[in-house]
Amino acid sequence: MTAVDVPMASDRDVPKVIWSWAFYDWANSAFTTLVVTFIYATYFTQAMAPDPLTGTGWWSRAVATSAVLIALLSPVLGAMADRGGTRKRFLAISTLTCVLATTLLAFVAPGGGREAFLALACFVVANVAFEMSVMFCNAFLPAIASSEKIGRISGYGWGLGYVGGLLCMAIALVGFVQPEVPWFGLSKEAGWNVRATNLLVAGWFLAFSIPFFLNVPEKAVPGGSTDVRGAFRALAQTVRDIRRYRDIVRFLIAHLIYNDGLVTVFAFGAIYAAGTFGMTIADVILFGVVLNVASGLGAIGFGFVDDKIGGKNAVLVSLVGLIAAAAIAVWAPTRDWFWVAGVLIGIFVGPNQSSSRSLLGRFVPERHQTEFFGLYAFSGKAAAFLGPLLLGAATTAFASQRAGMATVIVFFVIGGAVMLTVDERRGIAAAQAE
Repeated sequence: MTAVDVPMASDRDVPKVIWSWAFYDWANSAFTTLVVTFIYATYFTQAMAPDPLTGTGWWSRAVATSAVLIALLSPVLGAMADRGGTRKRFLAISTLTCVLATTLLAFVAPGGGREAFLALACFVVANVAFEMSVMFCNAFLPAIASSEKIGRISGYGWGLGYVGGLLCMAIALVGFVQPEVPWFGLSKEAGWNVRATNLLVAGWFLAFSIPFFLNVPEKAVPGGSTDVRGAFRALAQTVRDIRRYRDIVRFLIAHLIYNDGLVTVFAFGAIYAAGTFGMTIADVILFGVVLNVASGLGAIGFGFVDDKIGGKNAVLVSLVGLIAAAAIAVWAPTRDWFWVAGVLIGIFVGPNQSSSRSLLGRFVPERHQTEFFGLYAFSGKAAAFLGPLLLGAATTAFASQRAGMATVIVFFVIGGAVMLTVDERRGIAAAQAE
């Protein structure tokens, strides 16, 4: 199957706009790379919690809590932004909230249960705000990219994101985590050299998000309103009309399932590496560097493949690769085999995320862009608490992190099966009929 072409609008595929939009992925990736996945998650389980197993359980509950909040907020806020033409305003608020909460995270010192739960509270706020910012940014994609280039443009964003995350993590490694004397004379007592990486993330996100706000235009909505009641009415009407968008519904269900596996890998990959293979924080950062390189190359390269074979097929190929990689990670008898699994995960996770975003971009009607990307965020988080909770339960029940990590394979398999029922051409035709 090939992607369906549509006439290119004169205000789409503008290089300055495209790269400013894509650069937001560069800006925000520092948060997921350093806080959610590699550095702070590992630090929390090893230094903030009483022991790694307890820390894994606490962290899983924080990830699950943020997922529930994201699922509740994203559809309503998306409808509000569409009705009021205020995507950039909402994006600015969510960006600044994430930056502030991440900054506060740096000032919570290890000290027992109270401090640990304060850190988790800051993380939940930051994570929810981050996901809201991603939703608002994603909603601009169909407006700035033509259908025949939307796959590669989405890939540019994901690729830049991984490069940005890689560079920020390299700075954290060289400047704060590894040196005998960290930059700025920071003390290693109470983990200040690791906690300070949160300040790096906050500054990085704030500084590099500026090109988006300067260069990406937003279409005005005459007489638009951001009232909550109107947003709920608009959302309710969309739900009533959802049978017109049956392929969007099937895709969102598939995304809900396989993304649960990805959320779990992102949240616990570093924890798994440290607990099962004895990796230090420095080892985990190096592992993350390699994974980000593979992910960035995969996202950029697959973007062109996406435009040739279609978003659905690109997602399916990525899921087959992720199933194989996860199986190797669970089975891996040595650290070397775990490295193989990590590289494979990197190669396929970027294309999965990029092609999922571009596929929805092809499916959404213009007047519902943020609303449907809100539902996309909802599908990514509505059941995302299941993966972390199931991993935590399996880890505790079997006293084995391998048993916990094995649960992600189930989500990839079921999500792929549902994805097979999506008709990409029919979904694009339904969007164009609006």
